[in-house]
Amino acid sequence: MTPAELSRTVLRSVRGAVEEQELSVAVPARIVVQPPPRPGCGDYASNVALQLAQQAGRPAREVAEILRKRLSGSAGIARVEIAGPGFLNFTLGDGAQVALVREVLARGESYGGPAAGRSPVTAAPATGPAAAPATDSATDPAAHTATAPAAGPAADPAAHPTTAPAGDARAVVVAEVLARIDAAAGLGGRRQADEQPVLAPAPYDLATLVARLGADEARWVLLRSAAQDPVRVPERPVQRESNPRFRVQYAYARARALGRHAWELGFGSEPGDVGAPVRGQAADDGSSDGAGSAAQALKSFHTLLATYPSVVESAARLRAPDRVVRHLEATADAFFRWHDVYPPLPVGEQKPLAVHRARLALAEAGRTVLANGLRLLGISAPEHL
Repeated sequence: MTPAELSRTVLRSVRGAVEEQELSVAVPARIVVQPPPRPGCGDYASNVALQLAQQAGRPAREVAEILRKRLSGSAGIARVEIAGPGFLNFTLGDGAQVALVREVLARGESYGGPAAGRSPVTAAPATGPAAAPATDSATDPAAHTATAPAAGPAADPAAHPTTAPAGDARAVVVAEVLARIDAAAGLGGRRQADEQPVLAPAPYDLATLVARLGADEARWVLLRSAAQDPVRVPERPVQRESNPRFRVQYAYARARALGRHAWELGFGSEPGDVGAPVRGQAADDGSSDGAGSAAQALKSFHTLLATYPSVVESAARLRAPDRVVRHLEATADAFFRWHDVYPPLPVGEQKPLAVHRARLALAEAGRTVLANGLRLLGISAPEHL
């Protein structure tokens, strides 16, 4: 179950409570569910009861209890608990993580767009490695043919102009990326020109930035800051892990390499149980090292994959492409933390096992999210770094 599916489930519970006169409120258009602020509070949380309490004329915890009873036993939800003044905490069923990986892989390039039954994602075409399908099979030898990394998406001058004046360089790139994000969120053609965000200007024109940093780094720099924040231009791009753009592209390239190596070893991916972590790390959520635990690394990675569609939706709604940028950074970091304790490839003389196929599937799901996000930003997804 993804956050979007959980949101719709909670919305149905509110609508049912209103129809059966348990609550006297206007049914909200949307309900936000998000990861809880700390471990041990379930997989997702919602403050819907607090939002409805005043309108309902009842305490928030009472509203929460009405919804909890309706939600308990729902497909995909293992447990619903009330916390604090009336928050609803949701723990998903055992198969939720496997179902998520299956969904990401099944939807491929369309993952991040509207749910089934609504318009699919339509992203602007790109050139170079960013245009490669994100859902190539680990068992397809043609999918692992080495290609030289392209210089970046600036090859299409109509899509990536490089002659805007200094004050417009950021606006040009942001407007182009928001058009892609709108299309991915199912809003293509429904935005007005005056809905573009007010941006702090870039200190250089786009051609100067591209010449100085390269197309990918220039676009990342222009997109990473929030609208009102100044653009911070580095002296030169660095191809190391201290550079967030490099980390994201490197995570994608690493995930591609895992698929190639798995094919060479004669096995492919299959969503399933990823097994226990290596290096003797404890796999229970209550371990003393908190977010550094193996279990938390796995959970964080799954959560970031699951919340990618809601990030695309909020980026479109709030006119904030920086949300996609930062989500990709977090996803890349989570991929490396997970990869280190749940290696997808067998080691030494070890034979490929079911856990390796499951881990490879999860790596492919991460690669899909990274590729889809980079495509929205107009930044290349190179096979090799």
